[in-house]
Amino acid sequence: MTTATFRFYARLNTFLPAERRGQAFSWSCAQAATTKHMIEALGVPHTEVALVLVNGSPVGLEWLIKDGDRIAVYPKFEQLDVSTLADLQPLPPGPPRFVADAHLGGLARLLRMAGFDTLFDNHYEDAAMTELANRECRVLLTRDRALLMHRVVTHGCYVYSLKPADQLRELYERLELAAHARPFSLCMTCNAPLRQIGEQVARARVPPRVLERHERFMGCDRCGRIFWEGSHWQDMRALLDSLTLEE
Repeated sequence: MTTATFRFYARLNTFLPAERRGQAFSWSCAQAATTKHMIEALGVPHTEVALVLVNGSPVGLEWLIKDGDRIAVYPKFEQLDVSTLADLQPLPPGPPRFVADAHLGGLARLLRMAGFDTLFDNHYEDAAMTELANRECRVLLTRDRALLMHRVVTHGCYVYSLKPADQLRELYERLELAAHARPFSLCMTCNAPLRQIGEQVARARVPPRVLERHERFMGCDRCGRIFWEGSHWQDMRALLDSLTLEE
C-alpha cells in the first residue's frame, strides 16, 4: 500500500468532509493509483482542478503516486494565474459554449441573455449531456459532482452558488466571461440568434401599450418571440453591467 499526504486549497475544500478541510492529511492509495483517481476518490471532481503539485513540482492527472509523495491540489484562482504551470483542462479557444443540466435552467437563461450559446433541456440524461458537451466542445455545467467525475468529461464546471444571478456572477469570475459577452444577441427561450425587427412587424405581435412606450424590438425566427426594452430588460441590463464593473 502507498501512503501520500494531500492538501486541497480554496474552494476545493467544499467537497471534503469537515475534518480534512484546510489542512494536510495522510491517505492510503492503491498501487499504481493516479492523481486523478485519488483526487476523485477523496470527493473532488477532476474538472475543478487547475493545478496539481507533487513534492513541489507540477504534474498531470495521470501521474502515478509514489509512497511518501506530498500532493497539493489547487482550483483556478481569480487572483493567481496558474495556467503557465499546468493547465489540466484548457477550454477551447473563443467564447465558451455551454450545456446545463436539468437543475440549472435559470442560469441557462441568464447565460443566453449575456450572449453565450447554452443548451438546456429538462430531459437531458447524463450520458447524452456528456456526449453532447464533448462532441461540440461545450463546458458541462452541473451541481452534480458525481457527473463531473466521469472519465469521459473533458470540460466541466461545478456550479457552487444556488441562485441563478449568483451562479452567473460565479461563472463570470471563474471563466472570465466579460470579454466574450454579447448581451441580448440570443433568445433566452430557445438559444437562437435575435434580430432587430421593424415597428410594422411588431405591431401585429405585441400589445398596443408596448408599442406606445417602445420603438426598438428584437425577434427570434425560431420560436417567434418578440423582446423589447421593458423593466425586465432593464433589470437584466443592470445585472450584466454590475458583472462588467466587477471585472
